[in-house]
Amino acid sequence: MKTLLLGALMAILATTAAAADYPAPHEADWTAPNFRFHSGETMPVRLHYTTVGAPTGEPVLVLHGTGGNGASMLNPAFAGTLFGPGQALDASRYFIILPDALGAGKSTRPSDGLRAKFPAYNYDDMVQAQYRLVTEGLGIKHLRLVIGNSMGGMQTWNWGVTYPDMMDALVPMASQPTAMASRNWMMRRTLTQAIRSDPAWMGGNYTTQPQGWRNALVMFNIATIGGTLAYQTQVPTSAAADALVAARMDGPMPADANDYLFQWESSRDYDPAPQLGRIKAALLAINAADDERNPPETGLTEAAIAKIPGARLFLVPASSETRGHGTTGMAKFWSAELAKFLAGAPKR
Repeated sequence: MKTLLLGALMAILATTAAAADYPAPHEADWTAPNFRFHSGETMPVRLHYTTVGAPTGEPVLVLHGTGGNGASMLNPAFAGTLFGPGQALDASRYFIILPDALGAGKSTRPSDGLRAKFPAYNYDDMVQAQYRLVTEGLGIKHLRLVIGNSMGGMQTWNWGVTYPDMMDALVPMASQPTAMASRNWMMRRTLTQAIRSDPAWMGGNYTTQPQGWRNALVMFNIATIGGTLAYQTQVPTSAAADALVAARMDGPMPADANDYLFQWESSRDYDPAPQLGRIKAALLAINAADDERNPPETGLTEAAIAKIPGARLFLVPASSETRGHGTTGMAKFWSAELAKFLAGAPKR
């Protein structure tokens, strides 16, 4: 117990120390009245967001991954490596905006009351909500940078093709600018089906959170994030692997089941590929060589980027220190590339 308490204290101190290196975050809400979903449904949508730095700084939009929220990016491995003095996204120079995506965090979501009757939103809806927050809620007409990880990376591609004049630079990470398919979609589909087939789900009208889909969630995370070399180093025996699985099985459920279901299904029709020619901003894609969801051996990302003048891919080499799909969540692997890229990206 003393060891656990000491570890928790050290983690808190590390987070506090990292946060102290950049200005204190501020949280707020803005409501988009009469928000129109791609399905035609209309309703008010509350968008929660966190900002770091002064509004007079150059605006930077940072987009989180599935199941996360804007504040989840404020950790030592990401914000602590990017937002401090002299770092690539120094918050004394930039105004950093971290929205909670539609359906996630403290933004409007199914668990607010509509449950399974909530509009079946997609990435286009989520990007439209972000755009309205930036332009209407914050009054920003142009962004220096849009950067996102995983789901946020895919939405960064969508920003580039939907609002091509809105930003100077794009940095999509842990993503591909091609249709959601293959293992990535199959694993997502398996997870969402596990929720729908859980007897406790009751068509989304459960009285207590369904627990049966925990197995599918643990399997999904092990299969699609973590890195082959990293797992071999972390759990080199069956006993060690059993202990890791048991720890994850005993962990808390990460979200409301309906919220989680809608978040994962929102990627179903993602495909910016046909519109990549619309991108005008400088673009640096950052992926990991051991990314389980976006395996580089398919060549899809390279082929797509070749269609965008001046675009470049930075591939983080695999090692026991990388974490597969989770690698780009650790800015130490690519912060120098980002700084160099921004230094050369023209202001439009």
